[in-house]
Amino acid sequence: IIVDEQTAGKGRIKRVWLSPKGNIALSVILYPSIDYLPSLIMLASLAVIHSIEEVTDLKSQLKWPNDVIINGKKVCGILIESNVRGDIVDYAIIGIGINVNLRLYDFPEIQPTATSLSEERGRDVSRLNVIRCLLVEIEKLYLALSAGGSIYEEWRDNLVTLGRRVQVKSGATIYEGIAESVARDGSLLLRHSDGNLTKVVAGDVTLRD
Repeated sequence: IIVDEQTAGKGRIKRVWLSPKGNIALSVILYPSIDYLPSLIMLASLAVIHSIEEVTDLKSQLKWPNDVIINGKKVCGILIESNVRGDIVDYAIIGIGINVNLRLYDFPEIQPTATSLSEERGRDVSRLNVIRCLLVEIEKLYLALSAGGSIYEEWRDNLVTLGRRVQVKSGATIYEGIAESVARDGSLLLRHSDGNLTKVVAGDVTLRD
C-alpha cells in the first residue's frame, strides 16, 4: 500500500509522523511464521539503507530500535504491527516512512533532528526509484530469511547505537549505560555502571556521547 500523502500518520507510541507529498509512506503486508517476526524490523531497516545507497549513494545508519539516520539525523521511521494468536501470525504489517523530498524549512519543529534525502543530496531524489528499489530489497531479504538465511549480523553491524553511552526509556522505566550489543530477537543489551546487564525489548534511545 503506497500513498502520495499521509495526513494522519503515526509512529511508535502513537507519535505523529509527518508525510507530505514528495515523501514515501508505504505499508507491506506479510504472513511470516512466528519465528521470523522479530526479524522483520531488521529486514525493513536493511532494505531501507540498501535502497538509499543504491539510489542516492548516501550512507545511512541504524539507530535502535527503528530509525534510519544520515549524519546523525532521522531520515526514516519504521513501524511493525502484527496480529498473533498463540504461535500463529495472522499478518504482519511493515510501515515505512522516508523523508525523500521534505523541505525542512517548512517544518522548523523537526529541523534539529530530521533530514531528507534531497537535503543530503542537494537536489530532488526520485521517489519512484526509491520505492522500486525498496520493494525489491524487501522481497529479496524476506525470501532469504524464509530460506533460513541470517540478516542479524548485517543489521547489528549497521547500528550506530552500539558502543555508545545511552539513555533508554522503556515504558515508565529509564535505563542508562553502554549499549553493549543486541540479541538475535532484536533486544538491546545494556551494560550498567555497576556491571549488570539489562535486556531491553523496546524503548526510546537517546545517545549520550
